[in-house]
Amino acid sequence: MIYQQLLEPVISDWSYFDKEPNSSISRAVLTKVNNLDSDLVLAIQGVRRCGKSTLLTQIMSKFNLDRSCCFFINFEDPRLIGNLNTNLLDAILSFASSKVDAESSRYFFFDEIQNIPNWEKWLRLKVDKKSKDYFIITGSNSSLLSGDLSSVLTGRHITLELFPFSFKEFKQLLPEKSLSEYMKIGGFPKAIQLPDPFQLLRQYFIDIIERDAQRYTATKSLAQLGKLVFESTGSELSARRLANIMGTAVDTMLSYLKVLTNAYLIQPCPYFTFSERKRLVRNTKWYPIDCGLMHSIGVETNPNIGKCFESITFHALKNKFREVYYWKEQGEVDFIILEGSKPRPIQVSWDGIKDRHKLALDEFLLKNKNSLDPLIVSKDNFEDIF
Repeated sequence: MIYQQLLEPVISDWSYFDKEPNSSISRAVLTKVNNLDSDLVLAIQGVRRCGKSTLLTQIMSKFNLDRSCCFFINFEDPRLIGNLNTNLLDAILSFASSKVDAESSRYFFFDEIQNIPNWEKWLRLKVDKKSKDYFIITGSNSSLLSGDLSSVLTGRHITLELFPFSFKEFKQLLPEKSLSEYMKIGGFPKAIQLPDPFQLLRQYFIDIIERDAQRYTATKSLAQLGKLVFESTGSELSARRLANIMGTAVDTMLSYLKVLTNAYLIQPCPYFTFSERKRLVRNTKWYPIDCGLMHSIGVETNPNIGKCFESITFHALKNKFREVYYWKEQGEVDFIILEGSKPRPIQVSWDGIKDRHKLALDEFLLKNKNSLDPLIVSKDNFEDIF
């Protein structure tokens, strides 16, 4: 049982009772939060250190919430070790009751809530009570709202994904920086403000592996796989080939890829087809969550600026459309998005379209008669498009 004398300083340190939230770049995803509903949990997922905690303060400001009714707590605070259980959650609510009038709404911002065992069932009970309590939760693993939890909170949660800064957000913070510099140092908010961002980014890589995959013992293998996928940015990779390279079983490799994907270290780009069966037999392309993170661990991609440009385009599309695919037969179309039920092919080239891009587009359009007009993304129009 957590004691009042321990809980009060922890909540006070994390909460904004008597001070204004720090100024920060407004995140684009904030536009998707139209209202707060006590019957719906707002869940924010994203890679570690991409700005989830800051987004919580921006939500508080957007809805002009009374700061004395807002209770922030990060469940990775070392002072809470040994007390990470649902009794802690009950104690937090009791603490809030001692601070806020019973008729007032209360807003609980639970950061990294996945550290509390059985939190999902506890939260379901609280939401079902139809009280004036609002819950906003975050997690650094996409499995936060999958599996059992998806069933427990069916119809009772809204999920948002937050990623490192887009180029537009990056420019708001660092207007003097170029697209080339963004591709080099990436978009992790704290790191890009340092003289040497890569030192901190290397620590982020370690933290993502060790903390968000801590249930697994093969952290060394996970780190090796992360580097291997980074080195093959934008290339098709089969689990069998990766397993052969690393000397492990295919099933083990598939589980490793899932772990790194859930931790948002890498992101998959599957093959485009309307047939799920055909998609499953095709290889997947993979992209790092952030080019700066990729560069920080010694993956040399400067000679191939095209792959970095392709990577940031992938994320720009994913932020806008969520589902992004590639297509390849004789030629390759870098990305396919669906607008309604119609596919739109997209070719990416730093310095303009090449003959191979045109041939691949012609091939795709011939085989997909209902396709929308192609889109060509280059360094000259990237900012206009995204």
